[in-house]
Amino acid sequence: MSSSTASNSSLVSGSVTNTVLTPPPHFERPTFLMCAPQWYDINYVINPWMAGNLHRPSRDLAFAQWKRLSHQLQTMADVRLIPAVPGSPDMVFVGHTAAVQHGIAAVSSFAHLQRQAEEKPIRRWLQDHGFLIWDTPRETAFEGEGDVLFDAEGRHLWAAHGVRTCRNCHRHIADAWQVSVTSLHLVDPRFYHLDLCFAPLAGGYVMYFPEAFDAASREAIESAYPAGRRIQVTELEAVAFSCNVINIGRSILMNTVTTDLAHRLAECGFSVTQIDLSEFLKGGGSAKSLVLRLSDSYLETTVAA
Repeated sequence: MSSSTASNSSLVSGSVTNTVLTPPPHFERPTFLMCAPQWYDINYVINPWMAGNLHRPSRDLAFAQWKRLSHQLQTMADVRLIPAVPGSPDMVFVGHTAAVQHGIAAVSSFAHLQRQAEEKPIRRWLQDHGFLIWDTPRETAFEGEGDVLFDAEGRHLWAAHGVRTCRNCHRHIADAWQVSVTSLHLVDPRFYHLDLCFAPLAGGYVMYFPEAFDAASREAIESAYPAGRRIQVTELEAVAFSCNVINIGRSILMNTVTTDLAHRLAECGFSVTQIDLSEFLKGGGSAKSLVLRLSDSYLETTVAA
């Protein structure tokens, strides 16, 4: 479906129900949604990073780290805010709540009961701001940009399945935009989301941790990206969530990594800003997980670094 013909509708399992005819949102600059860590904590364990970290994050430190990321992001993009909801400590990871392109938002259907309370507020916010909603059946787990990522031009969708979500949703999600999709199989439980181990970057680059994928998935990635455009990260870099980055043009915002990764990215023409996001790593997310892209992905490729 093209954004030029879309209306303010509810799209359910491929069907369209018209309501008020209004144009979808239009953005002149890269635009992201964030949610302040007002209620952030680790109250349960639903991923390996949470294990051993129950109630260990410092909310004050998390707020300071989140503000630094937000302020840096605002130097190159517009930032919108969604209010935090009491009882949803993971809502700060707003990137998991949906995937957005061309004014259409595929809203998540979380695998774990603990995060399902986030679905109604994000759906309502997106509807209130003019986005078309593409719903995922409850029985089909899907976790937004944690699970699916567009290439830099917004023409192809990369989708992952493994310990957290299933492959069955991939074609359904891709149908929201009528794009092709490549399914990747995650085999390391530490990297339960695609955005923890795979990052399409501007200029036709990709950054990824090969060992997070099975052999067929690695072959699919390496067939799509020539060797000179592939940036492989080490295990040490991967566990610092080095692939969970915000990329706008030639600028990259990422968690602090102690290796030479920033230098390797610079050799590929990227300017890297590292921000300590250690409090959020305890919950299983980093820079990319803390934002939801609202504007079309191609806008991010046209912004000067």
